[in-house]
Amino acid sequence: MCAAVLAALTAVPAQANGPAGGTQGGAPHATEHGAPHWALKDSGAPDVRFRGLSAVSRDTAWLAGTRGTVLRTTDGGRSWRNVSPPGAGELQFRDVEAFDARRAVVLAIGEGEASRVYRTDDGGATWTESFRNTDARAFYDCMTFFDHRHGLAMSDPVDGKFRILQTGDGGRSWTVLPDTGMPPALEGEAGFAASGQCLVSSGPKDVWMATGGAARARVLHSADRGRTWTVTDAPIPAGDPARGVFALAFRDRAHGLAVGGDFRPDQPSADAAAHTADGGRTWRPAAASPPAYRSGVAWLPHSRRAALAVGPTGTDLTTDGGRTWRTVDTGSYDTVDCTRDHGCWAAGEKGRVARLEH
Repeated sequence: MCAAVLAALTAVPAQANGPAGGTQGGAPHATEHGAPHWALKDSGAPDVRFRGLSAVSRDTAWLAGTRGTVLRTTDGGRSWRNVSPPGAGELQFRDVEAFDARRAVVLAIGEGEASRVYRTDDGGATWTESFRNTDARAFYDCMTFFDHRHGLAMSDPVDGKFRILQTGDGGRSWTVLPDTGMPPALEGEAGFAASGQCLVSSGPKDVWMATGGAARARVLHSADRGRTWTVTDAPIPAGDPARGVFALAFRDRAHGLAVGGDFRPDQPSADAAAHTADGGRTWRPAAASPPAYRSGVAWLPHSRRAALAVGPTGTDLTTDGGRTWRTVDTGSYDTVDCTRDHGCWAAGEKGRVARLEH
C-alpha cells in the first residue's frame, strides 16, 4: 500500500486537490485515478485550532487544541467525541501523546501555571492533572514518549538553559531533570509550540529538540533520555523570534528531518527544510525546499525515503529522504502524524482534520 501511495502522490500535480485541498467544509475534490489525497473529516469544532495530534492507527486518533479542547475518534474520523478535561476551557493544548484509544497525555502551554499536563486512562471520560508549572519563568512547548512509561517535556530556557521534565510512569508524575548536561541557550532562543514536534524521540533513549528565535537555529540531541545533550546548528533561517526549526521527525536514531522557516505569512521562508543521516551531528539543507514555512513533518509508514511536511499554505512530499520536496496539496494544516498500519493524519486551523485516503 505504501508503494502505491507514493507512486500516486508523486504523479499528482499540486493543483489536483484544488484550493485548500478541497472545499472548506466538505470532501476534497477527486484526484486523478483515485490518487491518495487528504480527505477532510468533520471535527465539529470549527472554532478550534488543532496543533496537537497523535495518530494511533488508521481508525484511532487524538486531537488537542485551543479552548482546552481534546477530541478522539475510533472510527477513522467519521465521528469525533469531545473528551476535553473539565474546566480546561482557558487552556491552549499544543501536544498530545496517545498510547492507544484509552490512554493519552496532553500538554497545555503558556507562562507559569498555564503550562500543565493531564492524563487519561479511560478514553477521556476522566482526567488527572499530573503537572502544573509553578515557575513563572518556565514555558513548556512540547513532549515526547520513548515508550508507554518514559517520556520528557521541554520548557523554554530558565536561568539560561532549556528545562526538561521527566516521567517514568506514563505521565502520571513528573520531575525536573538537572540542567548540568544541558548546553547554554543562545540569547532569545526558544522552542516553537506549533505542532507538538519540537521535541521528538526514536528508540529507547534518543531524543532531539528544535529551537529558533536566536541568531542561529539549532537542534539539540540526547542519547540518555535528556540527561546530557549535544547541540548542532541547523541550516534553516533564524535571526528573528519568528524564525527557526519548528518540527523534527526521526525514522530511526540516524535519519531525521527538520522543517521550519518564518511563520509570518508576509515573510518568505527559503531553505525551510534540512535532513541528517548521522543522528543530527550534521544537517544539510534541502536542495529543493518547501516553498513556504512548514510547522509539521512525518515519515511515511515503512518508508526509508518518503515523508510529508505541512504548514498553513500546503503539504509537501519528499521521496528522497528530505533532499527535495514538492507541493502535493494546498490545504492549511499545522501538524501531521503517521502510524505503522499506513494511517496518516493532519490537523490545523478552523477545526481542520484529515486522513490520507486513496
